[in-house]
Amino acid sequence: MEYFRVRRAKRYTLNISDPKPIDSIQDVWRAAARAATIGIFLLLFGAFVYVGRSILMPLTAAAVLALTFAPLVRHAKRRGIPPPITALAIVVVALGALGMAATALVNPVKAWIARAPEIGGIIRERLSVLEKPLAALHELAGALSGGNEVTVNSSSANVVLPAVAFLTPAAGELLLFFAALLFFLVGLGTLRSNAIALFSGRSAKLRFLKIMNDIEHNLAAYLTVVTCINAAVGAIVAAGAWILGIPSPAVFGILAAVLNYVPYVGPAVMVAALFGVGLITYPSLSHALVPPLAFIVLTATEGHFVTPTIVGRRLTLSPILVLLALAFWTWMWGPIGALLAAPLSIIGLVVFNHSFPTSDGKLPS
Repeated sequence: MEYFRVRRAKRYTLNISDPKPIDSIQDVWRAAARAATIGIFLLLFGAFVYVGRSILMPLTAAAVLALTFAPLVRHAKRRGIPPPITALAIVVVALGALGMAATALVNPVKAWIARAPEIGGIIRERLSVLEKPLAALHELAGALSGGNEVTVNSSSANVVLPAVAFLTPAAGELLLFFAALLFFLVGLGTLRSNAIALFSGRSAKLRFLKIMNDIEHNLAAYLTVVTCINAAVGAIVAAGAWILGIPSPAVFGILAAVLNYVPYVGPAVMVAALFGVGLITYPSLSHALVPPLAFIVLTATEGHFVTPTIVGRRLTLSPILVLLALAFWTWMWGPIGALLAAPLSIIGLVVFNHSFPTSDGKLPS
């Protein structure tokens, strides 16, 4: 009995003599205060970004595009072309491309809108095989919501008024975007020089200059390669839509090229659009599945083999980082935020890698 009492005393003494994980309670409070300060800053920053999206969104998009074209502006300057001339040429080309796309889309979109009642009837007829499962889901939703019926009024006012409410501020934001893009491209060199002058030490100036150069290089390389790949995807989709007999194949080619800039969400929207058009074009549900399945094969091949091979490991973003950035910026700024998610992720990743460089030593597994 005395032996067991001594063993328990030794075990208790051993536990008491172990080193404490926290040296001082003041360190805990300091860490909590720093975490609270960072959390408050992030909340205020998110609120500022959300509230000021009508101004910040076009300015951010213009700044990202200006950083992308900055190497071209400097190259033209070395060739004797002044930056204002190059900036004006870039803006004119962008406006021309936007005008051509709008001109190509306006007539097919008007035709599709005019056929809206007919299209609704055709889709209901094609999806008649899913009538019972959809009715069961509707009953389940009604039971969960307390039996409240939701009526949908398909009058033209319900379609036109939201469109006008969306396009009216969008026109002002588009004008602000092109004006800011022009001024950013013209004054980017001056802005860079003024920013460098804010740093006192030579090492800080060199680090800032290297960060800016890496941001411009990575943005230009990534967006150039992605634009070429998306143009090829759009051409393949347009050709495939023409072969499969889908009306307005050029529209779907342009739509596929633009939506492919948005990871995950863009291809999903394109699959839904092709499925809807397939329901209208083909006589059966099985035939309507051919265009979306073909597009899924195309995007899977492009995303898993073509783009990683061309872009390489240096410009490859982490899928979880892209997903989180896409969710955050889409929540903040909508479709334009989804387009800016990948470029903003590249900028943040470059700044992070320069601010917190990885050590050469390997951690134990």
